[in-house]
Amino acid sequence: MPNYPIHTIASAPESSKPGLEQLQQAFGVLPNLAAAIANSPKLINSLVSVFQQVHSSSLTEQEIQIVLLTDAIANSCTYAVAFHTTLALQQGVSSEETGAIRDRRIPADKRFAALSTLAKTLIEKRGHLSDRELDSFIAAGFTKEQVLEVIAIVAASTITNYAGTITNPPLEDPFRQHAWQG
Repeated sequence: MPNYPIHTIASAPESSKPGLEQLQQAFGVLPNLAAAIANSPKLINSLVSVFQQVHSSSLTEQEIQIVLLTDAIANSCTYAVAFHTTLALQQGVSSEETGAIRDRRIPADKRFAALSTLAKTLIEKRGHLSDRELDSFIAAGFTKEQVLEVIAIVAASTITNYAGTITNPPLEDPFRQHAWQG
């Protein structure tokens, strides 16, 4: 397996630096996963672009984190599971809800359950959802436009989940307490 350097902003390829600076500003730290993705300016800049769209959607930050955590579990990306567990908890998602997702169960909250189910189903069925599955999501209080927003979140998490699995960056101290093994 190739070894991918964990860049700092100073050591990253020149065209990766603006994206890393944006992510560092957004998170308050430069996540090791982003620092590894920076080995490819194309990939880090694609991630930053979709990241901006995801976090300006009509979904709340809690709801976005539910989707991102579900995706990390569905894709078995250990780094992303720890990272998004931490962020979800910071956003006020309960440990019961994050624990359910981490255990591959459905959250108790109706909206979180609908989001988690849709995200998992999108990944598992590669977008081939039935009318019943889509209707169930909308019946939980979401719109048909939000189905498409969830697809954008799944796209963003696919970048980080796949890159995280391939680059295998070490977890930073704040995320270690939420380490996960699939």
